[in-house]
Amino acid sequence: MDPFTGATLRLLAAAAGAKAVIELGTGAGVSSLWLLAGMRPDGVLTSVDAESEHQRLAKASLAEAGFTGGKARLIHGRALDVLPRLSDGAYDLVFCDANRSENGDYLAAALRLLRPGGLVVFAGALGGGRIAEASARDADTVALRELAKALREEPRLLAGALPVGAGLLVAALTG
Repeated sequence: MDPFTGATLRLLAAAAGAKAVIELGTGAGVSSLWLLAGMRPDGVLTSVDAESEHQRLAKASLAEAGFTGGKARLIHGRALDVLPRLSDGAYDLVFCDANRSENGDYLAAALRLLRPGGLVVFAGALGGGRIAEASARDADTVALRELAKALREEPRLLAGALPVGAGLLVAALTG
């Protein structure tokens, strides 16, 4: 994750007054660190990833940065299997940087998991520049276009795109 995208995630977490955040796609823990930096001091990040190696790397990154003692809860598993077990209306921000083809399902889960005023954020919104190419029909690009349309058409969301790094789609749950 580039520093501009990371700083934007930190800003979004701070603006939301985030105490409870879900991250889908832990990776090496870089976005986890940015999110935690913007969260309230008493906040807890729940990060979900199906790759054991990602979780191992993230644990090391979090420990090295001093985030210990329950600040981050790493859950090993497929996001769509874990999300149904999380509490309704209990989260301030859901950050999705996982399987692009499942973004529509992540959005449906976020609508259930977010408190009013909470944010859902999707990484990779610019699709490597392909999103603007009408001829691009690969699965990820089509999935991103469908996600953008779903965000625009969902009456409970106020959505926008942020052209930072690989792009972020951001939406606030209005009620």
